[in-house]
Amino acid sequence: MLDPLTGVRFFLALGVVLFHFQLYWTLPAESAGLLNRARLGVDVFFILSGFILTHVYLQGDRAPNYGRFLAARLARVYPAHLFILLAMLGLVLIAPVFGVGLEPGRFNPVDFAGTLLLVQAWFPRQSMALWNGPAWSLSAEWFAYLAFPAYAALALRLRARPWVLIALAMLLFVALDAFYRAWFGRMLPRAEDSLGILRIVPEFLYGIGLYYLGQRWTPSPRMSLMGALVTTTLLLTLMQIGADDRVIVAAAGPLILSLALLAKAPVRTFLSHPVLLFAGEASFALYLVHIPILMVWRNAAQAFAGWGADYRMGLVELADMLVLTLAAAAAIHLFVEQPGRRWLRARLAPQRADPVEAQRSVHSDQGEPF
Repeated sequence: MLDPLTGVRFFLALGVVLFHFQLYWTLPAESAGLLNRARLGVDVFFILSGFILTHVYLQGDRAPNYGRFLAARLARVYPAHLFILLAMLGLVLIAPVFGVGLEPGRFNPVDFAGTLLLVQAWFPRQSMALWNGPAWSLSAEWFAYLAFPAYAALALRLRARPWVLIALAMLLFVALDAFYRAWFGRMLPRAEDSLGILRIVPEFLYGIGLYYLGQRWTPSPRMSLMGALVTTTLLLTLMQIGADDRVIVAAAGPLILSLALLAKAPVRTFLSHPVLLFAGEASFALYLVHIPILMVWRNAAQAFAGWGADYRMGLVELADMLVLTLAAAAAIHLFVEQPGRRWLRARLAPQRADPVEAQRSVHSDQGEPF
């Protein structure tokens, strides 16, 4: 049930990357709407996280061991985060030697500590913590992991009534959106560092409800393929026409469900190709590393080439940046994420004889947010 969802993670992460790259690239008018809404891939990841973690941890009648759950989640997400955070620390310390100023005053010890502890999106703040910008969403994910017992209790109680879970998620989204607009003047899908945890709370629950809904359906191969095509077309169309962010987030749910049902039917598509499965597994590293690479490129270009702040990339330069980012993501996935995960898990959550916990351990790598 996971292969199509693993493969699609690459395209979601790539969309977020291109959204940030397009800030330094003159977009063709016909693609502006799609890329401007590609940042909502983060919301799709949040929904997907609730969906997949329900598949991994809430199949039976009891919730997972909380300590082992947190250990597995930490082992999955922290190695790449820590590696990139320390790399940014090194860059900030060495940049002045070469006369490069990386956002003076924005890289401070308080933000570093918050990012290190993954709490930078838990509180109201005036500006983004730049040490590892995309990690605000990882901070939100960590909050959801800590709150997983509450999610699990609600999910196990209502799993026979998935529509109730989905309705609760929608009501919670509406309430939190109203609160965020009242206090911060922005809709909930625009929440990032400043109380960004509010963004994941209903979306994670939405994913849980969608998973249990999917457990009730076994469509024919033809119907599952048609469902995936319709939901994909709908979501891309809404993005392209610049629909309300909240409508796009809601439409992401049927897409996730339809892709999961492809595997249940079963129908094999290009999303299950080994290359895309690897790319999907490496999407977390892609998401985390693209902003540091963009930041280094931008500041180095201004310092050494004299480019102005309004400089725009050409297509060749954009392609070079994308290739570099993809290569860096693959390297981090292979040489940091995977060995780091094995090392941490061996120390934090060693294997036990419990067959249920052992099975969860086997699949928990696939329950990552990205």
